[in-house]
Amino acid sequence: MYTDTLLHIDGAWTSGARGRTHDVLNPASGTVIGTVAHAETSDLDRALLAAERAFPVWRKTSVFDRYKLMRKAADLFRARAEGVARRLTMEQGKPYLEALGEVNLGADLIDWFAEEGRRAYGRIVPARADHVEQLVFREPVGPVAAFTPWNFPINQVVRKLCGAVAAGCSVIIKAPEETPASPADLVQAFIDAGMPPGVVQLVYGVPAEISSYLIPHPVIRKVTFTGSTPVGKHLAALAGLHMKRATMELGGHAPAVVFADADVDLAAKLLSAFKFRNAGQVCTSPTRFLVQRPAYDRFVEGFVKGVDKLVVGDGLDPATRMGPLANARRVDAMERLVQDARECGATVLRGGTRIGTVGNFFQPTVLTNVPPQTRILHEEPFGPIVPIVPFDTLDEVIAESNRLPFGLAAYAFTSSLRTGQDYAAGVESGMVSINHFGLALPELPFGGVKDSGYGSEGGSEGLDAYLNTKLVTRAGV
Repeated sequence: MYTDTLLHIDGAWTSGARGRTHDVLNPASGTVIGTVAHAETSDLDRALLAAERAFPVWRKTSVFDRYKLMRKAADLFRARAEGVARRLTMEQGKPYLEALGEVNLGADLIDWFAEEGRRAYGRIVPARADHVEQLVFREPVGPVAAFTPWNFPINQVVRKLCGAVAAGCSVIIKAPEETPASPADLVQAFIDAGMPPGVVQLVYGVPAEISSYLIPHPVIRKVTFTGSTPVGKHLAALAGLHMKRATMELGGHAPAVVFADADVDLAAKLLSAFKFRNAGQVCTSPTRFLVQRPAYDRFVEGFVKGVDKLVVGDGLDPATRMGPLANARRVDAMERLVQDARECGATVLRGGTRIGTVGNFFQPTVLTNVPPQTRILHEEPFGPIVPIVPFDTLDEVIAESNRLPFGLAAYAFTSSLRTGQDYAAGVESGMVSINHFGLALPELPFGGVKDSGYGSEGGSEGLDAYLNTKLVTRAGV
């Protein structure tokens, strides 16, 4: 089920120029399950040349033909979903059903962008003078460099890939070395659908070396990145230095607010399920639980009941509801956060330690009595740790929600329409979901503000980042 992953350059799967590879580990067992090829600078040069050569061909391909090819790719990818999902679970760790959902959502995203590509309309602007015509055109920006993380190796690639090709751009994807096979499966679906050589290319290697080479390169006209805020700031600065358009989808530290008038039992049930999706390794995961004081004890009791029912194990086991963390670095980070919380005086109500000595398993962890200076209230945990903190007033919780420089997602539970409106209006966040978890659907914009980045992926906005606006105004003679 798992094979070694190669680079895809100029229409062919290939090893790197020097034949170097990285091992790919199964995070549930720590064993090597395959290798991924390592791109050298000469490989990047070949990819850049191919992208430059393919761009004018692809941009002149009619939007309807692009649409048909993308729809075919979506059908192929959907038909292969079970095999892709198994490989995704083996390399990333998430439960198989979550992996299958990611694959099927990926196919839905291809369909969505295929349709949006047919609707990238310009417009006619009424002129002030007779015999003057004012036309606004939308044109593809050019070859794109896309950089994606390991937590959603299909979801993050597919948004960038589809935005680019639907708009008429060629794209070089730098996918994650830790989870290489599932992005390769996605690219293969586009190849089998008939994508011309050079339009979609896939490379792996040393992330800093690849980004520092591709971003300044004159062939690249657009940069898109999903990952941590520190790395995103560095890449955005590099893109800005060379006047490259950029989309940055960066980290978050999402408040999850439960007001006293909410259905507290339902909120506890939904949050205990949603928080531990992908072991909490989700940029939009709720990470600061803020509960109004009259509901606090009841919420904690209900939330802990949900935690106690979680089955942690290998993602290929049908009983598993939370898999391992993706790598050993995340386990070490969780241990440091829990140690700091204990030293600050927090109560570890559940969990707090790694599970066993094989694989990257960590207990679902609940913290209460969390002092304000605790690191978990300042740093994105990106793992299965939940601090639960009481609050008293709406103004207080809005201020706490906005205290950090992040602004990706926010959640609130309340039975009051007015409270929900006031919270949504007051919170500084690119996405707000009230009484449910309604983010990341293909038809909705996805993106943050402040240190969580800029630009949107998804929705009608998802195509904008890959299109230039050109005005043509002409007078009759």
